[in-house]
Amino acid sequence: MATVEHARVVTAAELASTAAELRAAKATIQLTALEIEKLKVQLARLRRMQFGQSSERLNREIEQLELRLEELETVEAETTSASAETGVPPPAREKRKPKRLPLPDHLPRHEVVHAAPHADGCGACGGTMSALGEDVTEVLEYVPGRFQVVRHVRPKLACQRCDAITQAPAPSLPIPRGKAGPGLLAHVLVSKYADHLPLYRQAEIYAREGVDLDRSTMADWAGQVSWLLQPLVDHIRAHVFAADKIHTDDTPVPVLAPGTGKTKTGRLWVYARDDRGWQGVGPPAAAYFYTPDRKGERPRAHLARFSGFLQADGYAGYDQLYDGRRQPGPIVEVACWAHVRRKIYDVWKGTGSTTARTGVSMIDLIYEAEELGRGLPLEDRLERRRVVRVGVDGFFNWAEDTLRRISGKGALADAIRYAVKRRAALTRFCDDARLEADNNRAENCLRPVALGRKNYLFAGSDKGGERAAAIYTLIQTARLNFVDPQAWLRDVLTRIADGHPANRIGELAPWIFSTPD
Repeated sequence: MATVEHARVVTAAELASTAAELRAAKATIQLTALEIEKLKVQLARLRRMQFGQSSERLNREIEQLELRLEELETVEAETTSASAETGVPPPAREKRKPKRLPLPDHLPRHEVVHAAPHADGCGACGGTMSALGEDVTEVLEYVPGRFQVVRHVRPKLACQRCDAITQAPAPSLPIPRGKAGPGLLAHVLVSKYADHLPLYRQAEIYAREGVDLDRSTMADWAGQVSWLLQPLVDHIRAHVFAADKIHTDDTPVPVLAPGTGKTKTGRLWVYARDDRGWQGVGPPAAAYFYTPDRKGERPRAHLARFSGFLQADGYAGYDQLYDGRRQPGPIVEVACWAHVRRKIYDVWKGTGSTTARTGVSMIDLIYEAEELGRGLPLEDRLERRRVVRVGVDGFFNWAEDTLRRISGKGALADAIRYAVKRRAALTRFCDDARLEADNNRAENCLRPVALGRKNYLFAGSDKGGERAAAIYTLIQTARLNFVDPQAWLRDVLTRIADGHPANRIGELAPWIFSTPD
């Protein structure tokens, strides 16, 4: 009896918690809707002011409002998708009505006929089937370089004997009751996150092609597709942290601060797994995370379940990770020779110091020796590292001798001390052929983000930053595996729409994907 009562108490507590979460979600949706309408009014006012004048500041303000609207509408779609999954509908409101215009007549049509089952004879009585009309569903698709309309034709047949009716089921789409095919959804997502085109700019480009897709419609798509793809993002992140050696780096990203109209600085982190340097069998992958700041607790949270080698820069926030008593296991620091070279190189270029130039030349010799072992099997690469070790030891002998001869207060002394302080972490790669001389694998994963920063703000909110990190995880992992992100995402969305089982999400990973013939 006590057990039953306990179960009732637990169930009641769970129900109360779920109810509280639902109330919070409803409140969030309602506040989001109000902010969307408010921003639309502000944007309309600014566009009227923009007419007939050119102002960089005004254009920038309009761009920020466009991005904020895009962000809110995408978040709204994500929240609605999550609510639908729980079986609890989001609160009703006077939602903006996206234009449901007919698909443009000028676009080429590709017809797909879905034959009705039992066309040769009634499945119930064996009677002859006769045509009873057809249903047509038009879906806007994007194939590389152009739009097209796919006409899904479903003939309807009726039995002449027993009046039974048969027809193929309606085509499955990633977004139910939508008109966007998986190719178009993949194109919008890749254009935004890989080609750095905000949705409002995409809308302008598509309008020039005679295709009317407004920002709010594409924001709905982006939100729902991001939600659909999250299990795959989680799978890739788990794959990265299952490695025994990963690379990490981070970069600042500009994000809109809600309610201020100003930008703040968030942080994008990447954790990369890549064993191709020694013919490792694990597929390469990159896991991205967004945080609103650069506190040391952020990477510690990301790496909470990881143990192994961590190749990183000298950021102090990593220091607690290298505690030998850490649970679930130790993380071993592997430092980056590229950072050492960069610091000494900057002194050489800034002062013309011949001593600094000598240091750069010695590091270059280390890299030349290391390059000869790249791509070799583990044993052969380790043998090659004996030669590399000679160059590494020679550099540190030079570094210690130089520190005794030069002023300890100069920039060169600071650069050399940076290396000497990390000698153990910098020489670790010489004794383990799985490790690399530098952290360029992680740095290379952040270069596309740096390009995006030049074109537009990284995100319209912290939530948008988290979504961007998730999509970057998908796109960059595809690239690391020499897979076209757009073709792969189209295939993934098609298979999800067709009911791919959630417990087999690993089958959708980019390293398994092959381009259809």
